[in-house]
Amino acid sequence: MENKVLKIQQLKKEKDAVVLAHYYVPDEVQEIADYIGDSYYLSQLATQVKEKTVVLCGVSFMGESAKLLNPQKTVLMPDAEADCPMAHMCSVEKIEEIRRQYPDVAVVCYVNSTAELKAHSDVCVTSSNALKIVENLPNKNIYFIPDGNLGRFVAAKVTDKNIILNDGYCPIHKQITGEALEAKMKEHPQAEVLVHPECVEEVTKLADYAGSTSGIIQYAKDSDCREFIIGTETGVFHKLLQNDPDKKYYPVMEPQICWDMKKITLDKIIEVLETGKNEICLSEELMNAANKPLEKMLELAK
Repeated sequence: MENKVLKIQQLKKEKDAVVLAHYYVPDEVQEIADYIGDSYYLSQLATQVKEKTVVLCGVSFMGESAKLLNPQKTVLMPDAEADCPMAHMCSVEKIEEIRRQYPDVAVVCYVNSTAELKAHSDVCVTSSNALKIVENLPNKNIYFIPDGNLGRFVAAKVTDKNIILNDGYCPIHKQITGEALEAKMKEHPQAEVLVHPECVEEVTKLADYAGSTSGIIQYAKDSDCREFIIGTETGVFHKLLQNDPDKKYYPVMEPQICWDMKKITLDKIIEVLETGKNEICLSEELMNAANKPLEKMLELAK
């Protein structure tokens, strides 16, 4: 382990590289990362780091977002197969059909989506800024893609707009049920419930807090409560325990694991730094189109 860490540090200097990691990757990867965060933080950060090469420890849409915002930088993925099923759960044909039905519609695209879906959208959002951005849009009709659960969460809070929901979902968050959460709440009656808005409505309604991964981490850190039931991928436990090891954290159910995120390993980081393989390459046309809604997100989220 120690040898691998030293090897990564050496390769980063040689290659002028920075390692960015999502909270859902394995603990040992979070330990060696230069920066750890949720998808919004990483997308912002990618525009600020000085290094020429970005090693993005996450799934493919995150690498694409980093490349879109930094076309001059080399973006490497430790595992080319690490993907997000939800990122593909809409189609260009469906977007065009909705645009024909609602000529004034704004297509709001969760960043957990492919570059192709972003290219056909008006603005991107993350779980931490979706509410703010949807509220700030002048459009009455909003088509929210690809995640139906996050769309429903936003729609419940922005009642003056017609939010058209898509039927996409995160398999990890969707499997967390209200029944399982109620059982866990009975087991730990003193615990506060913190969940991700990608969870189904019956789960978010039971929560003391529903918000982004970084929002969950911050809430647990600031709260006087000593116990928490966590409704998101258990990779966040690493940061939660770092912040306060004396607090208790329980998953709603087992396993709350994104196996795609867990594909990222120290060996794979070393390999891409040595070889330059798994580089994100997008056509100029796709980059120009997909970058516009990302830039609009960063502008509207200020």
